[in-house]
Amino acid sequence: MAERGGQRKARCFSTPSPTAISLLEKTYPTDATTNVTSAIAQKLSRNLYLQPAHPLGILRALIESHFPTFTALSGWSPLVTPAKNFDDLGFPPDHPGRALSDSYYVNRELMLRTHTSAHEVEVFARGERRWLLSADVYRRDEIDASHYPVFHQMEGARVFPASAAGVAELEDNNARLSAHLAQSNIVIEDVPHLSTTNPAQPSHDAHHAGLVALNLKLSLNSLMLALFGGRTGAGEEPLRVRWIEAYFPFTSPSYEVEVFFHGKWLEILGCGVVQQRTLDVANVPNNVSWAFGLGLERIAMILFSIPDIRLFWSEDPRFLSQFTPGQITTFKPYSKYPSCYKDVSFWVPSEGLHDNDVFDLVRDVVGDLAEDVKLIDNFTHPKTNRTSRCYRINYRSMDRSLSNEETNSLHVDVVSRLKDVFRVEIR
Repeated sequence: MAERGGQRKARCFSTPSPTAISLLEKTYPTDATTNVTSAIAQKLSRNLYLQPAHPLGILRALIESHFPTFTALSGWSPLVTPAKNFDDLGFPPDHPGRALSDSYYVNRELMLRTHTSAHEVEVFARGERRWLLSADVYRRDEIDASHYPVFHQMEGARVFPASAAGVAELEDNNARLSAHLAQSNIVIEDVPHLSTTNPAQPSHDAHHAGLVALNLKLSLNSLMLALFGGRTGAGEEPLRVRWIEAYFPFTSPSYEVEVFFHGKWLEILGCGVVQQRTLDVANVPNNVSWAFGLGLERIAMILFSIPDIRLFWSEDPRFLSQFTPGQITTFKPYSKYPSCYKDVSFWVPSEGLHDNDVFDLVRDVVGDLAEDVKLIDNFTHPKTNRTSRCYRINYRSMDRSLSNEETNSLHVDVVSRLKDVFRVEIR
């Protein structure tokens, strides 16, 4: 349930084959929008979140166990239509998430899902009233310790009838959850369930919408207590949870949830009351629903003290052997190998070049050996109006030392690909 920044110019630098691309043992036609790289294609079958002794699998199982009456769904193909990913959820035509700079497209008719919400309509249409769906999602992004183009989300939703029976169910459930939280060591900084800046939808009864929003808050406060309670390292200090008004295209009212953990506020998830049009598209009218979406990596990095998001993809036994199903344990670093940074400067081609194109190219050439890539200089020549950029690439393996010769060879390959693919002029 996370929004992204403004519209940005995009180019497609990688067409895996002139006419087709192979993904998950199937072949798809390519076109001018195709921007799935080989580095991304190789990740589609890893399913880290389904491995029971992996931090992501452990976290997924813990959340599912907290909602024992919810149907747990997983293993859904990451290939979806733009309609499922955007249109069915009410994303406007000019939403920046649709841009080639932000999302991976197989072709004009098919893309890699950018969020688990892409499956909301079909799950609602199946008649599921309480469900959790976990999946891998894909977004073009920067390179650093907390960003990765493939990550994992969990979507949760609960549906209530838009009737007197639904109101009675909500009131009963809210009373039970409120009693549980009142006896728990938790302090909640709340916001109004509904406000002029975070209103109920026009088609919703305000009282009913308020009860749904309250049920959402109570349910997620209980989840935060289950995940973070007793893990703050603050002795008898209560867990502090903070609610903030937010905006998402597919919910209203909408909220973000933060937890005060190890001395600072951390954003944990986004949520809200599902837009009625989503339920109508799913052909389940006369119902109301709440939904939340959370990033498994974000929470796992906090709970397991994992410092670099690349580690989730490590196959080193020194990483994988540290974790046990059903247990949250602190990651013990096994080594910090030396880094080596190298700069590349070039004149940007006249048609422009997006940062994410550079990041994807680096990932495609060196994989996870790039710890981060930063734009350290950007200027326009006053006479020629040509733009120059300088990127600093920090090479560091999580599992071994890189030799100078290997790093130099990697960097030469990056520079060569920049020239070949983008026709940049190296400075």
